[in-house]
Amino acid sequence: MLENADLGKLILRLTLGGLMLFHGIAKLLNGIGFIEGELASHGLPAFLAYGVFIGELIAPLMVILGYQTRIGAMLIAFNMVVAIVLVHAHELLALGRNGGLALELQLFFLFTAVAVVFLGPGRYKLKN
Repeated sequence: MLENADLGKLILRLTLGGLMLFHGIAKLLNGIGFIEGELASHGLPAFLAYGVFIGELIAPLMVILGYQTRIGAMLIAFNMVVAIVLVHAHELLALGRNGGLALELQLFFLFTAVAVVFLGPGRYKLKN
């Protein structure tokens, strides 16, 4: 009765894409200066910061809509790896104030995206 893998995949896609999209919208409204600074501090060109719009706006929309879902999820996973390496590497084993991992949100996005890569979009998607 409650077994519906396609509905589960839809919920997973909407959660991943919807929550990540808010991060992209925030960067669209507030700018990407912080990311440019992080890239520059690691000796990387600041223009690479515009890639965040792919990982946090375009890819989440792909995942939400079920259009090229696996590619969108891979882009989100890559975006999260870059964020962890550039900004959060010092927190890898740190605990947050509430006792959970300091990186639990970043790891949630990363591993949920990886799960969507392996699961695919399910039945409820745009036709590719």
